[in-house]
Amino acid sequence: MKRAVLFIAISALYLRFSEVKSQVKVHKDLRTSTWNIIGLRYDKELSPGKWGSVYPAPLKALNNKTIELPGYMIPTKVGRKFTEFMFSIVPVESCPYCGTGDIPAMLQVSTSTPIPITDKPIKLKGKFVINDSGNDQSEFFLLSAVLVSK
Repeated sequence: MKRAVLFIAISALYLRFSEVKSQVKVHKDLRTSTWNIIGLRYDKELSPGKWGSVYPAPLKALNNKTIELPGYMIPTKVGRKFTEFMFSIVPVESCPYCGTGDIPAMLQVSTSTPIPITDKPIKLKGKFVINDSGNDQSEFFLLSAVLVSK
């Protein structure tokens, strides 16, 4: 009986440590002052039962301006090269909707030249646009983006 209990205890410890090894490594997010400004957007009840996004003045000041952002590609379809994808301060394997803290800001990228998929951080430069139309599209875009560095 003692052997069985010891075996179960050792097995549980082994499983616990092997679980830790299989988890995604902690990443360093690529937060910058510009990403922090993009993250200022919040939801507010505009009238009873009607909610909408609020864009503080520093965020509105970025609208239609050319900006540079570091981040990670998050593909929205299968492929090797992309002209459209999502962009975030966390890599795709670190689910942006999981974990502690707020959901990080993400934006939709559109490029003229296809960019090869990578799980490494990249830096993009493009025109930042706020989509405040209320439709189901992304809220933030980086248009005519170009790859600045890998």
